[in-house]
Amino acid sequence: MNKFLTAESVCKGHPDKLCDFIADSILDACLRKDRAARVACEVMATKGRIIVAGEITCEKIVDIRWVVRRALEEAGYNPRKFLIHVYLHQQSADIAGGVDRALESREGDTSWYSMLGAGDQGTVYGYATNETSEKLPLPLVYAHRICQRLDKARKDGVIKGIGPDGKSQVTVEYENGKAKRVKTIIVSVQHDEAKDPEVLRSEIVSEILWPAFKDFPFDEDTEILVNPSGRFVNGGPSADTGLTGRKIMVDTYGGLAAHGGGAFSGKDPTKVDRSGAYMARAVAKNIVWAGLADRCQVSISYAIGKADPVAVEVDTFGTGKVPDEVLRAAVLEVFNLRPAAIIEELCLRDAIYAETSAYGHFSGVHARWEWLDKIRKLREAVERYAD
Repeated sequence: MNKFLTAESVCKGHPDKLCDFIADSILDACLRKDRAARVACEVMATKGRIIVAGEITCEKIVDIRWVVRRALEEAGYNPRKFLIHVYLHQQSADIAGGVDRALESREGDTSWYSMLGAGDQGTVYGYATNETSEKLPLPLVYAHRICQRLDKARKDGVIKGIGPDGKSQVTVEYENGKAKRVKTIIVSVQHDEAKDPEVLRSEIVSEILWPAFKDFPFDEDTEILVNPSGRFVNGGPSADTGLTGRKIMVDTYGGLAAHGGGAFSGKDPTKVDRSGAYMARAVAKNIVWAGLADRCQVSISYAIGKADPVAVEVDTFGTGKVPDEVLRAAVLEVFNLRPAAIIEELCLRDAIYAETSAYGHFSGVHARWEWLDKIRKLREAVERYAD
Protein backbone atom coordinates (compact mmCIF):
# COMPACT_ATOMS: atom_id res chain seq x y z
CA MET A 1 0.00 0.00 0.00
CA ASN A 2 1.15 3.53 -0.78
CA LYS A 3 0.96 6.42 1.66
CA PHE A 4 2.26 9.96 1.75
CA LEU A 5 4.07 11.57 4.69
CA THR A 6 4.71 15.30 4.89
CA ALA A 7 6.83 17.50 7.16
CA GLU A 8 7.77 21.16 7.18
CA SER A 9 10.63 23.30 8.44
CA VAL A 10 11.20 27.05 8.70
CA CYS A 11 14.19 29.34 8.30
CA LYS A 12 15.95 31.01 11.19
CA GLY A 13 14.34 34.34 10.28
CA HIS A 14 10.77 33.03 10.25
CA PRO A 15 8.85 35.13 12.85
CA ASP A 16 8.10 32.19 15.16
CA LYS A 17 11.64 30.80 14.89
CA LEU A 18 13.05 34.28 15.45
CA CYS A 19 11.19 34.33 18.77
CA ASP A 20 12.54 30.88 19.69
CA PHE A 21 16.06 32.05 18.82
CA ILE A 22 15.75 35.19 20.94
CA ALA A 23 14.32 33.23 23.88
CA ASP A 24 17.11 30.64 23.76
CA SER A 25 19.73 33.38 23.37
CA ILE A 26 18.40 34.93 26.58
CA LEU A 27 18.50 31.52 28.28
CA ASP A 28 22.12 31.03 27.19
CA ALA A 29 23.07 34.47 28.49
CA CYS A 30 21.50 33.70 31.88
CA LEU A 31 23.20 30.30 32.16
CA ARG A 32 26.57 31.84 31.36
CA LYS A 33 26.08 34.22 34.29
CA ASP A 34 24.50 31.65 36.64
CA ARG A 35 24.47 27.93 35.83
CA ALA A 36 21.53 27.47 38.20
CA ALA A 37 19.43 30.22 36.61
CA ARG A 38 15.71 29.57 36.26
CA VAL A 39 14.31 30.85 32.98
CA ALA A 40 10.83 30.73 31.47
CA CYS A 41 11.07 33.33 28.73
CA GLU A 42 8.43 34.12 26.13
CA VAL A 43 8.97 36.37 23.11
CA MET A 44 6.57 38.01 20.69
CA ALA A 45 7.76 39.71 17.50
CA THR A 46 5.54 42.03 15.49
CA LYS A 47 6.06 45.02 13.21
CA GLY A 48 8.75 47.17 14.82
CA ARG A 49 8.36 45.54 18.24
CA ILE A 50 9.99 42.75 20.22
CA ILE A 51 8.26 41.89 23.50
CA VAL A 52 10.06 39.75 26.08
CA ALA A 53 8.08 38.50 29.08
CA GLY A 54 8.27 35.75 31.66
CA GLU A 55 10.08 34.65 34.79
CA ILE A 56 13.84 34.79 35.22
CA THR A 57 15.77 34.15 38.42
CA CYS A 58 19.47 34.81 37.91
CA GLU A 59 22.19 35.80 40.39
CA LYS A 60 23.72 38.33 37.99
CA ILE A 61 22.24 41.01 35.76
CA VAL A 62 21.75 40.12 32.09
CA ASP A 63 21.39 42.91 29.52
CA ILE A 64 18.26 41.52 27.86
CA ARG A 65 17.99 44.25 25.23
CA TRP A 66 21.60 43.72 24.14
CA VAL A 67 20.95 39.98 23.77
CA VAL A 68 17.81 40.67 21.71
CA ARG A 69 19.67 43.04 19.38
CA ARG A 70 22.45 40.51 18.81
CA ALA A 71 19.90 37.78 18.05
CA LEU A 72 18.00 39.99 15.60
CA GLU A 73 21.19 40.76 13.73
CA GLU A 74 22.24 37.11 13.64
CA ALA A 75 18.83 36.15 12.21
CA GLY A 76 19.16 38.68 9.40
CA TYR A 77 17.22 41.68 10.75
CA ASN A 78 18.24 45.27 11.47
CA PRO A 79 17.91 45.67 15.26
CA ARG A 80 17.61 49.45 14.91
CA LYS A 81 14.18 48.94 13.34
CA PHE A 82 12.73 47.37 16.51
CA LEU A 83 11.65 48.74 19.86
CA ILE A 84 12.33 46.20 22.61
CA HIS A 85 9.94 45.86 25.55
CA VAL A 86 10.95 43.73 28.54
CA TYR A 87 8.50 42.50 31.20
CA LEU A 88 10.23 40.03 33.53
CA HIS A 89 9.93 38.91 37.14
CA GLN A 90 11.35 36.11 39.25
CA GLN A 91 10.08 32.53 39.37
CA SER A 92 7.15 31.94 41.70
CA ALA A 93 8.30 30.93 45.20
CA ASP A 94 5.69 28.13 45.20
CA ILE A 95 7.11 26.59 42.02
CA ALA A 96 10.71 27.15 43.12
CA GLY A 97 10.05 25.37 46.42
CA GLY A 98 8.78 22.23 44.70
CA VAL A 99 11.65 22.21 42.23
CA ASP A 100 14.39 22.90 44.79
CA ARG A 101 13.22 20.10 47.10
CA ALA A 102 11.43 17.24 45.42
CA LEU A 103 8.60 15.27 46.99
CA GLU A 104 10.94 12.30 47.49
CA SER A 105 13.37 14.48 49.43
CA ARG A 106 10.60 15.84 51.60
CA GLU A 107 9.57 12.25 52.35
CA GLY A 108 13.06 11.27 53.53
CA ASP A 109 15.00 10.22 50.42
CA THR A 110 18.49 11.67 50.95
CA SER A 111 20.02 10.75 47.57
CA TRP A 112 21.33 13.64 45.51
CA TYR A 113 19.08 12.92 42.53
CA SER A 114 16.01 13.21 44.74
CA MET A 115 16.71 16.85 45.57
CA LEU A 116 15.40 18.35 42.32
CA GLY A 117 11.74 18.01 41.40
CA ALA A 118 10.21 18.35 37.95
CA GLY A 119 9.43 21.94 37.05
CA ASP A 120 6.00 21.04 35.70
CA GLN A 121 3.62 18.16 35.07
CA GLY A 122 3.06 16.55 31.70
CA THR A 123 4.10 13.83 29.28
CA VAL A 124 7.08 14.12 26.96
CA TYR A 125 7.91 11.94 23.96
CA GLY A 126 11.06 10.80 22.23
CA TYR A 127 11.18 9.11 18.84
CA ALA A 128 13.70 7.49 16.52
CA THR A 129 13.48 5.63 13.22
CA ASN A 130 16.16 3.85 11.22
CA GLU A 131 15.02 5.27 7.87
CA THR A 132 17.74 8.00 8.02
CA SER A 133 21.21 8.27 9.53
CA GLU A 134 19.87 11.03 11.78
CA LYS A 135 17.26 8.54 13.02
CA LEU A 136 14.55 11.06 12.12
CA PRO A 137 11.64 10.87 9.65
CA LEU A 138 12.85 11.28 6.06
CA PRO A 139 10.50 14.16 5.03
CA LEU A 140 11.59 16.17 8.09
CA VAL A 141 15.30 15.67 7.42
CA TYR A 142 14.95 17.06 3.89
CA ALA A 143 12.71 19.94 4.95
CA HIS A 144 15.39 20.95 7.49
CA ARG A 145 18.13 20.66 4.86
CA ILE A 146 16.28 23.03 2.55
CA CYS A 147 15.95 25.71 5.22
CA GLN A 148 19.56 25.32 6.34
CA ARG A 149 20.74 25.79 2.77
CA LEU A 150 18.40 28.77 2.24
CA ASP A 151 19.83 30.53 5.29
CA LYS A 152 23.40 29.78 4.22
CA ALA A 153 22.75 30.92 0.63
CA ARG A 154 21.39 34.23 1.92
CA LYS A 155 24.26 34.75 4.37
CA ASP A 156 26.98 33.80 1.89
CA GLY A 157 25.41 35.76 -0.98
CA VAL A 158 25.07 32.66 -3.15
CA ILE A 159 21.50 33.71 -3.96
CA LYS A 160 21.10 37.47 -4.17
CA GLY A 161 17.94 39.31 -3.18
CA ILE A 162 16.40 36.89 -0.70
CA GLY A 163 15.36 37.75 2.86
CA PRO A 164 15.56 35.94 6.21
CA ASP A 165 11.95 34.69 6.26
CA GLY A 166 11.20 31.38 4.62
CA LYS A 167 9.90 27.85 4.99
CA SER A 168 9.89 24.48 3.29
CA GLN A 169 7.69 21.40 3.08
CA VAL A 170 8.45 17.93 1.72
CA THR A 171 6.04 15.11 0.89
CA VAL A 172 7.48 11.61 0.40
CA GLU A 173 5.61 8.69 -1.13
CA TYR A 174 6.02 5.39 0.73
CA GLU A 175 5.37 1.91 -0.63
CA ASN A 176 5.00 -0.96 1.84
CA GLY A 177 6.58 1.18 4.54
CA LYS A 178 9.67 2.18 2.50
CA ALA A 179 10.37 5.61 1.01
CA LYS A 180 9.81 5.35 -2.74
CA ARG A 181 10.06 8.88 -4.16
CA VAL A 182 9.75 12.57 -3.42
CA LYS A 183 6.24 13.61 -4.41
CA THR A 184 6.18 17.35 -3.62
CA ILE A 185 8.66 20.04 -2.54
CA ILE A 186 7.45 23.46 -1.45
CA VAL A 187 9.81 26.38 -0.85
CA SER A 188 8.67 29.84 0.17
CA VAL A 189 11.32 32.50 0.67
CA GLN A 190 11.19 36.26 1.15
CA HIS A 191 12.70 38.23 -1.72
CA ASP A 192 13.42 41.75 -2.95
CA GLU A 193 10.74 43.43 -5.02
CA ALA A 194 12.99 43.49 -8.08
CA LYS A 195 13.81 39.77 -7.91
CA ASP A 196 12.68 37.92 -11.03
CA PRO A 197 10.46 34.96 -9.96
CA GLU A 198 11.80 32.66 -12.69
CA VAL A 199 15.41 33.44 -11.80
CA LEU A 200 14.62 32.80 -8.14
CA ARG A 201 13.02 29.45 -8.97
CA SER A 202 16.01 28.41 -11.05
CA GLU A 203 18.42 29.39 -8.27
CA ILE A 204 16.38 27.54 -5.64
CA VAL A 205 16.38 24.35 -7.72
CA SER A 206 20.08 24.46 -8.62
CA GLU A 207 21.61 25.89 -5.43
CA ILE A 208 19.24 24.51 -2.77
CA LEU A 209 17.24 21.50 -3.91
CA TRP A 210 19.71 19.47 -5.98
CA PRO A 211 22.40 19.57 -3.25
CA ALA A 212 19.86 18.93 -0.48
CA PHE A 213 18.43 15.84 -2.21
CA LYS A 214 21.68 14.41 -3.60
CA ASP A 215 21.32 11.13 -1.68
CA PHE A 216 17.57 10.75 -2.37
CA PRO A 217 16.99 12.60 -5.66
CA PHE A 218 13.63 13.93 -6.75
CA ASP A 219 12.48 12.96 -10.24
CA GLU A 220 10.92 14.65 -13.25
CA ASP A 221 7.45 14.00 -11.86
CA THR A 222 8.16 15.62 -8.50
CA GLU A 223 6.01 18.70 -8.04
CA ILE A 224 8.25 21.66 -7.13
CA LEU A 225 6.47 24.79 -5.88
CA VAL A 226 8.54 27.92 -5.25
CA ASN A 227 6.61 30.78 -3.62
CA PRO A 228 3.25 29.33 -4.68
CA SER A 229 1.44 32.34 -3.18
CA GLY A 230 3.18 34.62 -5.69
CA ARG A 231 5.01 37.62 -4.23
CA PHE A 232 6.80 37.28 -0.89
CA VAL A 233 8.34 40.73 -0.52
CA ASN A 234 6.96 41.70 2.87
CA GLY A 235 8.13 39.09 5.36
CA GLY A 236 9.30 38.61 8.91
CA PRO A 237 7.52 40.15 11.92
CA SER A 238 6.17 43.05 9.87
CA ALA A 239 4.04 40.59 7.88
CA ASP A 240 3.34 37.88 10.45
CA THR A 241 3.50 38.17 14.23
CA GLY A 242 5.79 35.57 15.78
CA LEU A 243 5.59 33.77 19.13
CA THR A 244 7.79 31.31 20.98
CA GLY A 245 6.65 27.71 20.91
CA ARG A 246 4.49 27.84 17.79
CA LYS A 247 6.73 25.52 15.76
CA ILE A 248 6.93 22.55 18.13
CA MET A 249 6.46 20.03 15.32
CA VAL A 250 9.37 21.58 13.43
CA ASP A 251 11.37 21.35 16.66
CA THR A 252 10.67 17.64 17.12
CA TYR A 253 9.43 15.04 14.60
CA GLY A 254 7.42 16.95 12.02
CA GLY A 255 4.11 15.70 13.37
CA LEU A 256 5.12 12.14 12.40
CA ALA A 257 5.46 11.08 16.04
CA ALA A 258 3.69 12.07 19.25
CA HIS A 259 4.36 15.35 21.05
CA GLY A 260 3.39 16.19 24.60
CA GLY A 261 2.50 19.76 23.69
CA GLY A 262 5.14 21.59 25.72
CA ALA A 263 7.50 23.90 23.81
CA PHE A 264 11.27 23.92 24.37
CA SER A 265 12.73 27.35 23.68
CA GLY A 266 13.25 29.82 26.51
CA LYS A 267 13.03 27.15 29.21
CA ASP A 268 15.86 26.15 31.54
CA PRO A 269 16.49 22.40 32.02
CA THR A 270 14.50 22.07 35.24
CA LYS A 271 11.48 22.29 32.93
CA VAL A 272 10.86 18.69 31.89
CA ASP A 273 9.05 19.93 28.79
CA ARG A 274 12.56 20.37 27.49
CA SER A 275 14.94 18.16 29.49
CA GLY A 276 12.55 15.20 29.68
CA ALA A 277 11.91 15.35 25.93
CA TYR A 278 15.65 15.44 25.27
CA MET A 279 16.16 12.35 27.43
CA ALA A 280 13.22 10.56 25.81
CA ARG A 281 14.85 11.20 22.43
CA ALA A 282 18.19 9.87 23.74
CA VAL A 283 16.50 6.69 24.97
CA ALA A 284 14.63 6.09 21.70
CA LYS A 285 17.70 6.77 19.57
CA ASN A 286 19.89 4.41 21.60
CA ILE A 287 17.25 1.66 21.29
CA VAL A 288 17.13 2.00 17.49
CA TRP A 289 20.91 2.25 17.09
CA ALA A 290 21.30 -0.83 19.30
CA GLY A 291 19.26 -2.75 16.73
CA LEU A 292 16.52 -3.46 19.26
CA ALA A 293 13.80 -1.87 17.08
CA ASP A 294 13.36 -0.22 13.68
CA ARG A 295 11.13 2.48 15.16
CA CYS A 296 10.73 3.49 18.77
CA GLN A 297 8.67 6.01 20.75
CA VAL A 298 9.35 6.63 24.42
CA SER A 299 6.92 8.50 26.68
CA ILE A 300 7.77 9.81 30.15
CA SER A 301 5.19 11.45 32.45
CA TYR A 302 6.07 13.78 35.32
CA ALA A 303 4.34 15.49 38.24
CA ILE A 304 5.45 18.96 39.31
CA GLY A 305 7.75 18.85 42.33
CA LYS A 306 8.34 15.08 42.03
CA ALA A 307 11.66 13.60 40.91
CA ASP A 308 10.62 10.14 39.73
CA PRO A 309 8.44 9.90 36.61
CA VAL A 310 4.90 8.74 37.27
CA ALA A 311 4.89 6.64 34.07
CA VAL A 312 7.34 5.40 31.42
CA GLU A 313 6.28 3.57 28.25
CA VAL A 314 8.11 2.17 25.22
CA ASP A 315 6.31 1.57 21.90
CA THR A 316 8.17 0.01 18.97
CA PHE A 317 5.11 -0.17 16.67
CA GLY A 318 5.61 -3.90 16.22
CA THR A 319 9.24 -3.51 15.04
CA GLY A 320 10.90 -4.48 18.32
CA LYS A 321 13.27 -7.44 18.41
CA VAL A 322 12.03 -8.18 21.95
CA PRO A 323 8.69 -7.34 23.63
CA ASP A 324 8.15 -3.69 24.53
CA GLU A 325 7.85 -4.56 28.23
CA VAL A 326 11.38 -6.01 28.12
CA LEU A 327 12.68 -2.80 26.56
CA ARG A 328 10.85 -0.76 29.18
CA ALA A 329 12.49 -2.74 32.00
CA ALA A 330 15.90 -2.29 30.38
CA VAL A 331 15.35 1.46 29.96
CA LEU A 332 14.42 1.88 33.63
CA GLU A 333 17.62 0.05 34.60
CA VAL A 334 20.00 1.88 32.24
CA PHE A 335 18.62 5.45 32.25
CA ASN A 336 18.07 7.63 35.31
CA LEU A 337 15.00 9.67 34.39
CA ARG A 338 14.98 12.03 37.39
CA PRO A 339 15.45 15.71 36.36
CA ALA A 340 18.72 16.18 38.27
CA ALA A 341 20.18 13.08 36.65
CA ILE A 342 19.02 14.15 33.19
CA ILE A 343 20.60 17.59 33.63
CA GLU A 344 23.89 16.02 34.68
CA GLU A 345 23.91 13.24 32.07
CA LEU A 346 23.07 15.54 29.14
CA CYS A 347 25.17 18.51 30.35
CA LEU A 348 22.11 20.75 30.24
CA ARG A 349 23.64 23.55 32.29
CA ASP A 350 25.89 24.39 29.35
CA ALA A 351 24.85 27.39 27.27
CA ILE A 352 24.12 25.78 23.90
CA TYR A 353 20.43 26.36 23.42
CA ALA A 354 20.41 29.08 20.76
CA GLU A 355 22.09 26.58 18.43
CA THR A 356 19.13 24.21 18.81
CA SER A 357 16.40 26.74 18.07
CA ALA A 358 16.38 26.28 14.27
CA TYR A 359 16.22 23.15 12.07
CA GLY A 360 15.01 20.91 14.89
CA HIS A 361 16.36 20.10 18.34
CA PHE A 362 17.35 16.59 17.32
CA SER A 363 19.40 17.28 14.20
CA GLY A 364 22.65 18.37 15.85
CA VAL A 365 25.20 15.58 16.14
CA HIS A 366 27.09 17.52 18.82
CA ALA A 367 24.11 17.78 21.17
CA ARG A 368 24.66 15.51 24.17
CA TRP A 369 21.20 13.96 23.86
CA GLU A 370 22.12 12.74 20.37
CA TRP A 371 25.08 10.69 21.65
CA LEU A 372 24.93 6.90 21.48
CA ASP A 373 26.69 5.81 24.66
CA LYS A 374 24.17 3.42 26.19
CA ILE A 375 23.95 0.83 23.43
CA ARG A 376 26.05 -1.84 25.14
CA LYS A 377 24.31 -1.43 28.51
CA LEU A 378 20.90 -1.58 26.84
CA ARG A 379 21.75 -4.81 25.02
CA GLU A 380 23.07 -6.39 28.22
CA ALA A 381 19.97 -5.36 30.18
CA VAL A 382 17.68 -6.66 27.45
CA GLU A 383 19.43 -10.05 27.51
CA ARG A 384 18.87 -10.32 31.25
CA TYR A 385 15.18 -9.35 31.15
CA ALA A 386 14.46 -11.45 28.06
CA ASP A 387 15.68 -14.66 29.76
